[in-house]
Amino acid sequence: MTDTDTDDGYPGWDAIDAALAALYPGVAPQHYGTLIKWRLGGPDPLDGMSFYRRHDHWHLVSYGMSELYRKESDVAEVSGWGYEFTFRVARQAGEDQPPLWAANFLQALARYVFGSGNNFGPGQHLDLNGPVCAERPDTAIRAAAFTDDPELGVIDTPHGQVRFLQIVGLTLEEYAVIVQWDAERLLDTLRTRLPLLVTDLDRADLTGDAEIAAAIAHGVRHDGSSTGALFVAEASWQQQDGGTTLTVGANAAARIGRVLAARLPFGRDLYLAAAESQVRVQPGTRVEVRAEADDLLELRLTPEALAELTGLLRPVAGTHRLGTVPELTLQIVRSQIRDQSGEVVAEIG
Repeated sequence: MTDTDTDDGYPGWDAIDAALAALYPGVAPQHYGTLIKWRLGGPDPLDGMSFYRRHDHWHLVSYGMSELYRKESDVAEVSGWGYEFTFRVARQAGEDQPPLWAANFLQALARYVFGSGNNFGPGQHLDLNGPVCAERPDTAIRAAAFTDDPELGVIDTPHGQVRFLQIVGLTLEEYAVIVQWDAERLLDTLRTRLPLLVTDLDRADLTGDAEIAAAIAHGVRHDGSSTGALFVAEASWQQQDGGTTLTVGANAAARIGRVLAARLPFGRDLYLAAAESQVRVQPGTRVEVRAEADDLLELRLTPEALAELTGLLRPVAGTHRLGTVPELTLQIVRSQIRDQSGEVVAEIG
């Protein structure tokens, strides 16, 4: 990206500028624009990003997820994808150069949305499969969640509504809490330590903080999990000789167990999805195992069966026949963790 001036006079762009001018009156941001815009065949969907320098962080705002120039979509109420990204990154005293890795990170997220058609919104989250900043392999920030920017919120533009969607960097321990509980509730809890949810590459995991841990434990017990579906790399099932074998990867086993324990006691089911198989687990007063379709297995579990299953879902390879569900066998297989080039870097189980 290069430091450049923006195009002037475009209604979508102007609406974003107006919202930022209200928050930062008289402040000129450091703005970076793309060399070759996406619509002209360039590799970066975002046409620009502005960095606003605060006393303790940089406030980054994107231009390009919404319709900046003219209305092209058929949805009058929403501009483009419906939002612009914001990202607050910790700033050291005396730091005058903005963190351009953050701009590259936002471009990568935008490429994912433009390329896949899968959108982001408040309450969504993702495992980054590595450090949020490739230049900092030591950072604990390796996941992210999305929420409304606390200072910018949602605006109306001539092309429809635009939400300022803030990305919040999380540790893997904090990310694990989300599937047991809820992303927005976790972020509300973290605000007691991070009021503006600034992403700090140097910070430690906050789940070890006594007050945070107590709030999380209470929330999980009181609310249960809002995660209705888990998408896992390894999950399959097969039926033979009147029995059913459910196979899951060791890497996902404990996570599946935690979410089951945080959903079924609250009367909520859990849907497991893998490349070629799906499993729906539901609470019930009697045990039931049945194939609903070629790729969908339905499990109905009593509290006793749930307790046995979650106790067996550990990251250790092995085969277990359930005493509470004699027709069901749980098989946990070793998981291979691969880097971006496809090389195996670790095995679990």
